[in-house]
Amino acid sequence: MSLPAILQRLRIPVIGAPMFIVSNPKLVIAQCTSGIVGSFPALNARPASLLDEWLHEISEALAAWDCDHPDRPAAPFAVNQIVHRSNDRLDHDMHVCAKWKVPIVISSLGARVELNDAVHAWGGITLHDVIDDRFARKAIEKGADGIIAVAAGAGGHAGRWSPFALLQEIRAWFDGPLILSGAIANGGAVLAAQAAGADLAYVGSPFIATEEANAPEVYKQAIVDSGAADIVYTDLFTGVHGNYLRSSIANAGLDPDDLAGIDPTAMKFGSEGSAKSKAWRDIWGSGQGIGVVDRVRAAAELVDLLAGQYAAAKARLCNS
Repeated sequence: MSLPAILQRLRIPVIGAPMFIVSNPKLVIAQCTSGIVGSFPALNARPASLLDEWLHEISEALAAWDCDHPDRPAAPFAVNQIVHRSNDRLDHDMHVCAKWKVPIVISSLGARVELNDAVHAWGGITLHDVIDDRFARKAIEKGADGIIAVAAGAGGHAGRWSPFALLQEIRAWFDGPLILSGAIANGGAVLAAQAAGADLAYVGSPFIATEEANAPEVYKQAIVDSGAADIVYTDLFTGVHGNYLRSSIANAGLDPDDLAGIDPTAMKFGSEGSAKSKAWRDIWGSGQGIGVVDRVRAAAELVDLLAGQYAAAKARLCNS
């Protein structure tokens, strides 16, 4: 099955992953005007009333870009919605998304028929992120248009399975839009994702080290200075397994190699000592692919770099 038209007008087959706290309108606009899908979690707009302002800002900026650059219009943007019952903002945020007719909604931590129906009613598409084949099947049964396969090595909440295993299982029965997430940080990896069966790649952590990202400079520099060996996979901080920067765990006063004895309830509610540190704000998420991130740069420059690497990788294959 061919990709929906909205995903066919990209410079390279990449979606900028929505990152809690880090993704903001400036980053999304820079990603979209550079030719890839930009996205952000709805919950990043705080208070809830700010979501309307963010969608106004993004919509106006992309419309202005299209007017000034009719030969290379902006890519579409996406909003990530946490569907879990703990998100008491979901109904509000979906109403705001309906007002602005958000072109792509990425759903996480639960699949709902009513969410998919609502997005389809205003003409958008839905992509649902999953960590295994069972959840992928449930998402499609409930009306999602596409699947984001979150494999081992992805930043933040991540799965345990190899991207090869995960893509093969899903592709065995699903011929719709399939996006791969997990340690994809250069253009060659984007092409490899396609070769393995994905339509697009989900790229997050490299965009933390961009000028537009809403991250402290020390976080950005930590991305530059770190590699795969500096990532710790644990469920301590949120109750869901995810990948985090080793240095940020150590800076919180914890031993990254000995987390088994820490009380997760204390971490969640911020009790005494190092337990006052919070996931995402103090304990920084990151994928395993950051070893190729060599400096902080503008998001547009990063997309240019990915595009050049992608073209070079395709050329190598053609000449081999």
